[in-house]
Amino acid sequence: MIKKFIYLEWKAFIRSASFGTNLVMKIIIGFLVAYFSVLFVAIGVGAFYILKKSNLEPLATINKFLIYYFLLDLIMRLFMQKIPVLNIKPLLILPFKKPTIIHFSLGKTALSFFNWIHFLFFLPFSIVLVIEGYDITGIVLWFLACLSLVYINNFVNIILSNIDKLCIVFSTLIVGLAVAQYYALFDITTFTTPFFQGIYETKWMFLIPVIILIVLYNLTFKYFSNNLYLDAGLAKKETVATTENLTWLNQFGVLGTFLKNDIKLIRRNKRSKTTILMSVLFLFYGLLFFGKAHQPYFMHIFAGIFVSGGFLFVFGQFVPSWDSSYYQLMMTQNIPYRGYITSKWWLIVIATFISTILASFYLLYGLETYLTIVVGAIYNIGVNSHVVLLGGAFIKTPIDLTSNSGAFGDKKAFNIHTMLLTLPKLLLPLLLYWAGFHFGNKTIALALVAGAGILGFVFRNKVFSIIEKRYIIEKYSTINAYKQKN
Repeated sequence: MIKKFIYLEWKAFIRSASFGTNLVMKIIIGFLVAYFSVLFVAIGVGAFYILKKSNLEPLATINKFLIYYFLLDLIMRLFMQKIPVLNIKPLLILPFKKPTIIHFSLGKTALSFFNWIHFLFFLPFSIVLVIEGYDITGIVLWFLACLSLVYINNFVNIILSNIDKLCIVFSTLIVGLAVAQYYALFDITTFTTPFFQGIYETKWMFLIPVIILIVLYNLTFKYFSNNLYLDAGLAKKETVATTENLTWLNQFGVLGTFLKNDIKLIRRNKRSKTTILMSVLFLFYGLLFFGKAHQPYFMHIFAGIFVSGGFLFVFGQFVPSWDSSYYQLMMTQNIPYRGYITSKWWLIVIATFISTILASFYLLYGLETYLTIVVGAIYNIGVNSHVVLLGGAFIKTPIDLTSNSGAFGDKKAFNIHTMLLTLPKLLLPLLLYWAGFHFGNKTIALALVAGAGILGFVFRNKVFSIIEKRYIIEKYSTINAYKQKN
């Protein structure tokens, strides 16, 4: 039976309309996975000797900060991990046992990158500890307990994946704990370190995370088992519709009509609301770069583009996938593509402008820092806004507006695919900034980046024509892709 499920998964993959795109993305991700795998192994091997050289007891030091390690892991899962699921509804009318379907779906999560990547850190670190004379039994039990905690995070993520605002809660929690410990107000490691150290020193405490893992798996299994019905757990939830006229946009004609639809979409749906949240979080990205003397100079423009371009990257990246649920109906109407594209562009421009105003708190770092953000906003409006709209013509994966689903899956609003597609939009401004700084000064560097944005704005009509032609070429393949539900 499991072999049959694997066969169905493979057929779904190779028959997908986005097979070519997904294949290329998977190859790129494969290289990244290899890179991070080597990195985690290197950290696992080197952590002991680095800590020893710093006159710190390696195992005790790692145990002290494991609480932050696992909290960060959970946050990353809530943001990025795609929950692998089967297309369950068609299977329910076939002679497959429900427990088999659920066990296979949950078993797929064990193979997730977010799980086995931790194995590449804990195993080398444990081997080094054994080589350096630590008790073998204690290290083995400590290793098993840490892997159990990794999978506990996995199943907690599955259970909580459909609950809104959890990313904010856990992010606020870990930031609050870190700040409290930094300022000596409250140190959570005082309470957690004895537990992690006790796993190594005793012969029974490792059973605590193991038992919790078994209980969580059974709870997850029962949850899916109780909701595996077409007329219950798998049925779409209906909510009372509310009307919003937004009549003041009528003065803009066709453009106003599209803008009204986009505003309503953002306000009414879970996935689009998550986009607004992510845009706000992007505002604080510059805190990682500005005000730090050791940062490379060209990274400032990198931060400036991200601070002002949060909405552009997480919303504009997936036009027209936002309209995938009714895209076929739209294409049966006499709708001009130019008006459709222009409305999306104006929405991105307005959001970028608002983000730039909200980012004015960076004036605390100096006028030059805020000017970098303004230049990044100009580049986003003049160049990146066109790039994301053009790229959207090739992204043919539908978006489920009723859940926090990513454009490449059904669960996450922010994932590694999204980040990969932002890379080409950052290479050109980095190159312009580097050239201006290398052959002149920072003023020339900023002027080159801003100049590229201004040129893009001046020639936007010609660029819109190119984008419109591409959307027309991709029209029918996009419609066909949006019809697919798996």
